[in-house]
Amino acid sequence: MKFLNELLGIRYPLIQGGMANIATGEFAAACSNAGALGIIGAGGMNAETLEKNIAVCRSLTDRPFGVNLMLRNPDADAMAQVIADTGVRIVTTGAGSPGKYMDLWKSRGITVIPVTASVLLAKRLVREGADMIIAEGTESGGHVGEMTTMTLVPQMAEELDVPVIAAGGIAQGKQMAAAIALGACGVQVGTCLLVSTEAPIHDNYKQALLKAADNATTVTGRSVNSPTRILKNQMAREYIRREREGAGQEELEKFTLGSLRRAVLEGDTKTGSLMAGQDCCMLREIRPVREIIGEICRDSIAMMRRMGELSEELSWE
Repeated sequence: MKFLNELLGIRYPLIQGGMANIATGEFAAACSNAGALGIIGAGGMNAETLEKNIAVCRSLTDRPFGVNLMLRNPDADAMAQVIADTGVRIVTTGAGSPGKYMDLWKSRGITVIPVTASVLLAKRLVREGADMIIAEGTESGGHVGEMTTMTLVPQMAEELDVPVIAAGGIAQGKQMAAAIALGACGVQVGTCLLVSTEAPIHDNYKQALLKAADNATTVTGRSVNSPTRILKNQMAREYIRREREGAGQEELEKFTLGSLRRAVLEGDTKTGSLMAGQDCCMLREIRPVREIIGEICRDSIAMMRRMGELSEELSWE
């Protein structure tokens, strides 16, 4: 099996998650320069701002980077065209199937890597032309499925004939090693990078993550088919209360309108949406993204050697 770094021409077999309103061109460039695959998160952007962020990223790194396209974005068609026209080489997608864009992207030589929490959907995406699949377990932050990373990844690896990348609850090298042992060629991480020096989120958000206990997250939106993992706070408790009382999708969307931006930009830890995975309780300090990514990957090598999965000669250094 080839590791993700070999497949994508990067140093480490690790992708930075395309977090909406967080994964800017600057942040993606920092992650790429640290040896991962930096990803510009197009969620919260339109075609114009995406094009600007791609230009910024390209000006700050000469290493591979990609774009994450949330397919429910109302400007998705225009952004898909921007991705093709600006020479982006790798795209990850979420919230549906990118099938309508496959011919365009494939004609430009773009590697397409959908994020999904379902083996059935993954099979369909591969038939439509997906080059790899990111198998995202429910431990992850933001929009989630129901299956855990531990159960989802080996099923994906057994059922698909394309490389599988593990995501969800991965913040340390031993978790990365476990994902590889389950059949993944690499990992995608997000929450652990939120406490990096370079992460463009308010310090209040970072401090909330550093203080998080093992039961710090909850999932909202299950009643309206939009499950989202966030830190427990005043907004989360009120949202769940309204769900239990039968509030509909329109009311809940209105209640949370702008909540992610309030958390990211204003540091509102009471009524903001603090998206975070269950691994938030493992975060201890704010450090440069290069240190976080390097430590995860080096520790994974050490763990796999201890398990006898790798030879002494293999290294990502």
